[in-house]
Amino acid sequence: MTAEGLAELQTEVERLEGTERKEIAQQIKTAREWGDLKENAEYHAAKESQAHLETKILLLRDKISNAEVVEVEAGDVVAFGSTVALRDEETGQELTYTLVAAHDAALAEGKLSYESPVADALRGLQAGETAVVKTPRGERRLSVITVG
Repeated sequence: MTAEGLAELQTEVERLEGTERKEIAQQIKTAREWGDLKENAEYHAAKESQAHLETKILLLRDKISNAEVVEVEAGDVVAFGSTVALRDEETGQELTYTLVAAHDAALAEGKLSYESPVADALRGLQAGETAVVKTPRGERRLSVITVG
């Protein structure tokens, strides 16, 4: 992952361990005040939310501890961290993607997982070359316009 991706994960863990934990602790405290815990649905829901939160924190901490930070170098060959402008040869539509780690992928934001079939087909190409991506609907041909 990129150094930026790692920093985002660390910020998320800090938020979860800070404000999120405090909010759930307050929910549990409030629910306890309502009486019998055996039949207190609010208490059980808050405890379940707490368990989900702690699991999420553990998973993120595991990702952070196992992260391999990769320096992104701009070049003329598609690689991890590259921003690639493409043209779909069938539709003529132009697309721009940045190749990122799987957990940072957000297609709506133009962030494409480096492990995706499209990224796999683009890897190693330069401007002017064409990637052939096999999809369930047949082959998709993407021409590389620029690599940054």
